[in-house]
Amino acid sequence: MSSPKLARQGSLQIVDLSKVLSFGSFFVTASRIRIMWKWRWSIAGEAIANPLFYLLSIGIGIGKFVGSHQSAGIDGVSYLKFLAPALLASACIIGAVNEVMHPTLEGFKWNKNFFAMNATPLSAKQIADGVLVAALVRALFGTVMYYIALLAFGGVSGWNSLWLLPATMFAAASFASVMLGVCAAVENPDLLLNIVNRLLIMPLFLFSGTFYSLKTMPLFLQVIGWFSPLWHSTEIGRWIAYGHSISGLGLVIHFAYMAVMLIVGVYFSRRFFAQRLAK
Repeated sequence: MSSPKLARQGSLQIVDLSKVLSFGSFFVTASRIRIMWKWRWSIAGEAIANPLFYLLSIGIGIGKFVGSHQSAGIDGVSYLKFLAPALLASACIIGAVNEVMHPTLEGFKWNKNFFAMNATPLSAKQIADGVLVAALVRALFGTVMYYIALLAFGGVSGWNSLWLLPATMFAAASFASVMLGVCAAVENPDLLLNIVNRLLIMPLFLFSGTFYSLKTMPLFLQVIGWFSPLWHSTEIGRWIAYGHSISGLGLVIHFAYMAVMLIVGVYFSRRFFAQRLAK
């Protein structure tokens, strides 16, 4: 029988405790990205096909119809330019939300691999942060592909439009962090998926000023947009893309709202991960 000392030395050769304590979140992120890599062609195909279909059907198809009835365009620009920042933001946000929801439900409910991770020196905080960062990596890939498509179709132009990428990623991080905490707290995954897809994602997509200005809607529907990170991101995106009129205070409110969402989301996601893994 080997001595305890030799066995301990062997385990330390396999697991570098100091690295895990310092960079554990990145190990979780790397693990998630390796899993994504197995589906790289599907992910790439989706990232390419989605903007093409949206831009051909809505941006160009419906855009011509809108343009034929409003010669001045919408908000002083063509319908495609008006729509582009909203489509980019919605694709980024929905992509990030989907990538935190399913891995979190899998980790806690379906495969329960988070409990195996937590049996190592990885902490609940590191697991939560790693899942969030991995989701943002995938969202960034999809957002860049969408941005390239918008450039090709003339939806955005100029070097200044590159600021759309960090702005939309900020919105995606804020919403995804909140959904990460919700997924960790909810015990019934089927109920959660139904609520999110039917009562959250779709209303936010329709009532966040995506296809038309939020000001044209009844006041009780405008309230949905006020609480939607998609609307805040879209307003900032339109300001970046073509100079949509926003006051300085308005910009501060948009960024502050998403910053608060991000801080609250990260805090509660770490807390709910810790509570769930302690059961």
